[in-house]
Amino acid sequence: MAQDGSRITAWLRGQVQSAHGFLEATMEDVNAEMAHWGPPGIALPIGAAYAHFVTSEDWVVNVLFRGGVPLFAGPHAGRTGLSELPPDPSSVKDWAGEFAGWSRRVRIDLAVFRAYAQSVYAATDAYLSNAPDTELDRPMDLSAVGMGTQSVGFVVNNAVIGHAFSHCGEISALKGVQGKKGYPF
Repeated sequence: MAQDGSRITAWLRGQVQSAHGFLEATMEDVNAEMAHWGPPGIALPIGAAYAHFVTSEDWVVNVLFRGGVPLFAGPHAGRTGLSELPPDPSSVKDWAGEFAGWSRRVRIDLAVFRAYAQSVYAATDAYLSNAPDTELDRPMDLSAVGMGTQSVGFVVNNAVIGHAFSHCGEISALKGVQGKKGYPF
């Protein structure tokens, strides 16, 4: 339970931990060749999908929620394991084109990136462990990414939990078309 006894936030924290665990278990046997394989069409390579999710969570929690800097620009600057960070969604005019180009160029050092991911997950957990239930109602301006005003709870549910599970499914499918077992069970 959250330190202040916040039941809803404590429950949400458990859901985030579950999503992180499921994604990491799905990524466990991914090697560099699998991570960089470019699927036909416009689907993201596994490494790009994983990187997109983790860097997005870093930005959501450490910038949007806490008002600070993302770990990739702070303690992990130059130490994310990525050859380049994803494009900033708030400043991109042609998101699909720029993101697709990045997704095919980026290279990921999985061991280094996993360490960065664990730091992101720990920052999220620390934030939720100290947040009262009322924090979940705080409004967030997401106009820059076309989502208007939403609550912190909406963002955690959709941009963290839902986002993790969406990419977990995508990664599992891409593992499957490469002849590997997708989900970890």
